[in-house]
Amino acid sequence: MIRAWCLLIAIPIYISGCLPLLGSSEVLSTDTTPAVQVPRMQLLPQAAETTTQGVVNEYPVAGYGPTNFPMDVNPLTGLKVPDPSLLERRPIIIKVSNLPRYVRPQWGLSLADLIYEYYTEEGTTRFAAIYYGKDAEKVGDIRSARFFDTHLIRTYKGLFAFGSGDERVRERLYTSEFAGRLILEWQAKCPAMCRFISNEQDFLLGNTRELSAYATSIGIINNRQNLDGMLFQMQPATSGIQVEHVFVRFSAAIYNRWDYDPASGRYLRFSEKDNDTTGGKNEVYEQLSDRLTGQLIAVENLVILFIPHQYYSLDPEMVDMTFQGTGSAYAFRDGLAYQVKWQRPADDSVVYLTFEDDTRFPFKPGTTWFEVLGTSSKLEQTGEGWRFHHYFPP
Repeated sequence: MIRAWCLLIAIPIYISGCLPLLGSSEVLSTDTTPAVQVPRMQLLPQAAETTTQGVVNEYPVAGYGPTNFPMDVNPLTGLKVPDPSLLERRPIIIKVSNLPRYVRPQWGLSLADLIYEYYTEEGTTRFAAIYYGKDAEKVGDIRSARFFDTHLIRTYKGLFAFGSGDERVRERLYTSEFAGRLILEWQAKCPAMCRFISNEQDFLLGNTRELSAYATSIGIINNRQNLDGMLFQMQPATSGIQVEHVFVRFSAAIYNRWDYDPASGRYLRFSEKDNDTTGGKNEVYEQLSDRLTGQLIAVENLVILFIPHQYYSLDPEMVDMTFQGTGSAYAFRDGLAYQVKWQRPADDSVVYLTFEDDTRFPFKPGTTWFEVLGTSSKLEQTGEGWRFHHYFPP
C-alpha cells in the first residue's frame, strides 16, 4: 500500500520518503485513542550488572572488551544479559521513522542496544535501531532503507528489517553479499512484521524475536557473530570536560537536545516539537519516550561521528556516505565530553573509539546513541552547552 502522506515544511522542505511499501501484512490492532504524552519518570542508574539470578555484582574494574567477552556479556553494551541465549543469534537492525512528528513517540527505542541517527534527505533524519541483548515486541514505525544502512549491516553482521526504498538503494542492497539477510514486510508477515492502525494512521511494526525466528526458519545462518571492538569500563577517563547539555541540529525541521541526568547517569533525549527557521533562536523541544514501554529515551553514551557525506543525486536528493577507516568524533558519558576518533578499519569491523594516542576510549556500560554528521559540521561551545550543526558537503 502506498502511503498517501508527504509532509511539507518551510526551510528546508521535507518529503517523508513517500515510497511504496512492498506487499502487505495483517493488521496487528487498531487504536483510535489519541497519543498521550508520557509523564516524566524516575530513571534508575545502571551502576552494576545483574546476573540471571538477580544478584547484583560490582562491575569489573578492568571492564569488558575489546575482545574476549564472556559468553553472557553483550559486546554492544558491556552488560550481562538475563537470557544469554539471545547472544547466540545475529543482531536485528530495524529502520525507524523520525518524521512526520505523529510517528512519535516511536515504539521500542528504549530496548535497543545501539541507535544511529543520520541525515536522509530534505532536512530530515531516520534511525537505525540495533537489538541484540534484549527483544522488543514492537519496533517502529518501520520505514525505507538508505545507502548508509549497508555500512551498519556489514558492521554488525545483522539481519535488516525495513520497508522498501528507492530502486537504486534496493539495487545496492540486493546485489550485496548480505542480500539474504534482508527482510521486507511482504516476506515476514505478522507476527514478525505487522500493520498497526492508530488515529487513521498506518504504522508498520516489527517484533525482534519473531524476526529472528523467521530468519532461522528460512535458512539464514543466524548464529553468534564476532562483535568484538568496543571497550566498556564503569570509571570514566580523567581527561573529560564537564558538559551537561548537547544540542544536535540537522536542519530547521530536525534538531534535538541531550540533557545529562546525574541521578541516573544517562542522557535524556529531547526532540524538536516545531520547525525553527531562525537558526536556533526559537527552538521548541519535547521529551522523547517509548510508546511500547512508557520509558523515557535515555542512554549511557552519546557519540557524535563526523563522516564524509556526498550527494548521490540532487533530484531527488539522495545522500551517500563513506564510513570506513577513521575520523573525528566526540563522546559524552557521565556528564563529560571527550574529543576522540572513530575507528572502522574494515567493512565488518564494529565501530569503536580511540583517543589521539590510539588507546581505546571506554564506553560506559549500557546503551549508545550515535549522531552521524557531515565532516563540514560545526561545533559551538556556548553557555547553554555544546551545539553541533550538521553541514555537508565541504
